[in-house]
Amino acid sequence: MAWAPLGLLLAYGLAWAAAAFGGSLLWADDHPGQYFRLWHGLTRGLAPWTWNPDWWTGYAELQFYPPGFVYLGAGLHYLALGLLPPAAVYQLLLWIVFLAPGVTTFLCLAGRLSSSWLALPGAFVALTASAETMSGVEGGVRTGMIAARLGWALVPLLVLALARWVEDGGARPAFAAPVLAAIALVHPAHLPAAVLYLALAVGVGRGYTPYRLVQAGWLGLTAALFTAFWTVPLLAHLTESRALAWGDPAGEILRRLLGTGPLPGVLLVLAVAAPLLRRDRLAVLLTAFLPVMFLVIVLDRSSRLPANRLVDSLVMGTILAAGLAIGRVLELGLGHLRAWVAGAPAAGVVASLALAALSLPTPRALALWPDPGAWPTRAEVERELRLPALWEALRTGPAGRVLFVRSGAPLVAGTEWYRPHTHATALTPLYAGRAIVNGTFTHPSPIAALVYTGSVASGPITQLVEQRDGESFFGRPLGSLVATALGVSTIVMLEIDAGRFPALERNPGFAGAVVPPWVVYRSREPVALPEPDTPDRWRIALAGDPGRWVSARVAFSPLWRAEAQGEVLPVRRGELGDLEVRLPKPAVTVDLVYGDGQWERAGLIMTAIGALLWASRWLRPRRRRA
Repeated sequence: MAWAPLGLLLAYGLAWAAAAFGGSLLWADDHPGQYFRLWHGLTRGLAPWTWNPDWWTGYAELQFYPPGFVYLGAGLHYLALGLLPPAAVYQLLLWIVFLAPGVTTFLCLAGRLSSSWLALPGAFVALTASAETMSGVEGGVRTGMIAARLGWALVPLLVLALARWVEDGGARPAFAAPVLAAIALVHPAHLPAAVLYLALAVGVGRGYTPYRLVQAGWLGLTAALFTAFWTVPLLAHLTESRALAWGDPAGEILRRLLGTGPLPGVLLVLAVAAPLLRRDRLAVLLTAFLPVMFLVIVLDRSSRLPANRLVDSLVMGTILAAGLAIGRVLELGLGHLRAWVAGAPAAGVVASLALAALSLPTPRALALWPDPGAWPTRAEVERELRLPALWEALRTGPAGRVLFVRSGAPLVAGTEWYRPHTHATALTPLYAGRAIVNGTFTHPSPIAALVYTGSVASGPITQLVEQRDGESFFGRPLGSLVATALGVSTIVMLEIDAGRFPALERNPGFAGAVVPPWVVYRSREPVALPEPDTPDRWRIALAGDPGRWVSARVAFSPLWRAEAQGEVLPVRRGELGDLEVRLPKPAVTVDLVYGDGQWERAGLIMTAIGALLWASRWLRPRRRRA
């Protein structure tokens, strides 16, 4: 494989990334919260069930959100011998995630074409695709849904791992199993597409179909065992999370996608024509994926699957099939030229430029170059929102949690919920040393559901928190502030929300102060929260009538255990989703112990078995040939 076209693609991608975010930490949209998750994993531990005490009265942050991108960041951290701080790791991770779809698409296509230059057009589209995709440049990079983009980039690697098995049959493609597992750990919403590719590879590929079905079953089982350390406790404790089911219907997304100009239609036509232009089994696989994936999207009327991510998978499938078709068209066009070596590079570059030109009528189709104003850095956000002054005000406030009325703060004037904004308040625990409620992106915690809707019921969260900001709080119209037992001692709102909470403003228990553009209300009485004693043990003094259930002011988890002077105390889930302890006497100091349980240990054992099963292919002695 000639690497010059990949070098050209990387040169363009690196220049793009330098212009967009350079060496500064992005603080737009979801990036602050994603950075906090990485910090949490690097400083507190990478076990999925590790407790995060700083958000939403506590949560197992990596258990109920795919931990794959944090694990990739941890790999970079340890590869650098721990010399890179979390902020530098996140910045490097952002560059990698931006470049990944283009690189993996190039690797997938280059080996199937007579010149790797002919893979450049498809890789270029995968790198810059943006319109209506949550995993594209707009959603996956600028907005900060980096896990979605990273999982999107793994789909071409799965096709690459299956390619030889499809064409030649024979031994099972062992490396498809870890790629499947990686997709599940990075972003399971891309898993339906991965499973569909594997299923189609069974029927389309060469060889005895029942035997191939057994091979595919082995791959799926191995991948499931690889991820068991995360999925087993996730499924066992699924009631401790709320599904994030926000997003437009798939039909609406597809309609907008096709309305972004001529490029999507051209790619779709080329993708459908791929088997006619290149008569091989891989082309059939890539094209067959499209109608079946579309059928899955259409039949999912209940939206049990994430419609926007299914559309992303359909887009990536279209890019792969169209990229192969474009390469074949260029092969046919260059067939009569004698100067093949000079013709292939020119053809690849010209075809890429032609695709870029097709996207120009609607710039949203491909993000050919970053808009400088759309990528605010940490310094710009801190200056715009005067965050150091806010954090200093919170740092000196009374003990207890900080409740943010909004999930973040807008960066421009206006009323549209989708206007440029930031969830930089999610970093309050790092810069002010205060635990928070709200102030983050849309979160799956039951306490988040309580703040969003006023209920901890197990239904999915169907609306982005940005759509609720300034409109409702605890499921009620603004105008009154619902009293909570969430350990809140400080309430923060923006100046634009002043006057919208009369009950708070008249409350003699709170004193307000303006820290432009913020208004901070401090309780006149501190609120005691559990104090860390060791990484897995917290201590709090509780009082009440003996036998009474009292809130420990921390979110419930079945992994909590309460002790007092060596005696195990009964615990339960409170009405607000908090942990309640039954007191043995009027006043007692309670130790709250948190650790892994039987499901967590079972998942680890199953993952170890999966690793041994996968490695057995190379560990067992080879038979001597007769």
